[in-house]
Amino acid sequence: MKIVILDDYVGAALRLADWAGLGDVSVFTETISDSDLRDHLLPFEVISLMRERTPISAELIAALPNLRLIVTSGSRNASIDIMAPRAACVTVCGTESRKTTTSELATLMMLALNRRLLPEVASLHTDGWQGGLGRDVAGLTLGLIGLGNIGAQMVTIGKALGMGVVAWSPNLTDARCAALGVGRMENLPDLMARADVASVHMVLSDRSRGLVDAKVFASARHGQVFINTSRGALVDTSALLDGLRVRRPAMAGVDVFDVEPLPLDDPMRDVDLIASGRLLLTPHLGYATEATFRLFYTQTVDAIRAYQAGTPIREL
Repeated sequence: MKIVILDDYVGAALRLADWAGLGDVSVFTETISDSDLRDHLLPFEVISLMRERTPISAELIAALPNLRLIVTSGSRNASIDIMAPRAACVTVCGTESRKTTTSELATLMMLALNRRLLPEVASLHTDGWQGGLGRDVAGLTLGLIGLGNIGAQMVTIGKALGMGVVAWSPNLTDARCAALGVGRMENLPDLMARADVASVHMVLSDRSRGLVDAKVFASARHGQVFINTSRGALVDTSALLDGLRVRRPAMAGVDVFDVEPLPLDDPMRDVDLIASGRLLLTPHLGYATEATFRLFYTQTVDAIRAYQAGTPIREL
C-alpha cells in the first residue's frame, strides 16, 4: 500500500513506530496548502493524520479515488467530514490518547506568566540579574472556562498549588461543581471578574466559537492571567490583543491559533507584547510530547496492519 504521514512537523513518526512491512511510506513534515492537497494525496491509499492539522473535506475525499483508509491520532477529529469517507467506502480509524499533557502545559504557562519567568531569564542574560517581581499563585483564584476532563485535572492542580477554584460553562451543573469541590459562576463575565487566572478548556463548536469576546475581556479582573490551550477559535483574537493593550487581561498564554502553523505576519506575533513578557505564545504543544506521539504512531501502525488483515480496529 502507498501510505502518507501528514504534518509530522518534528520528524517523529518513523522514529517512534515500526512501519516496516506496511508498504511504501511517505512523510510530509510541512503543511500542505489546501489547493495542493489533491495533487499531493492522489497516489495514496492510506492517510495518517496528526490530530486536526490538515482538514479532510468531502470534496477532497471525492477527489481521491485511491483512498481506502484514514487513520487519525486520537479518538475523534473535527477536521474530518466523517460522513464523506463512509459514503465513499473509506474506513476511518483512530487511536487512544494520553490525558494529562494539556493540563500540564496550562499549568506551566500559569506559573511562567505569574512568576515572570521569561522576562527574568531575559534580564539575567542582558542586564545581569533580577528585573522585577512575580506573584505567587497560592491564594489566587483559578477560573476554569469548561469543566470536562482537562478542567477537572486543572482543579486538582490548582488546589495542590493552594488556589481557590471556580468554573463556568454553558451546561455546568451544581452537582458537577460539588463533586469536584469548585464554585459555579453564573456567567462568563462574572468568572472573568473573579479569576486571577482564567483558563479555557472547552470543545469548539458552532455554539462556543468566539465565546471569549471583547465584552468578556472587559470584565477581566485586574492583573488577570488568561490562558488558552484548547482551541484558537474559542477566543476572539482581536479582542484578546486589544484587551492586552489595556491590561484586560494583564497577561496571556496562548498555545492554539485560528490558523496553524501560525503565519509569520500574524497579528498574534505582537513584538511589544511578547518582548514585555505579557504574551506567551507556544506552537500548539498541548498534546505534543514524546510519550503521546509514540502512542499515536504505534497505534496508527496497528490500525493499518489490522486493516490490511481485514479486521479494522477503533473505527470512527
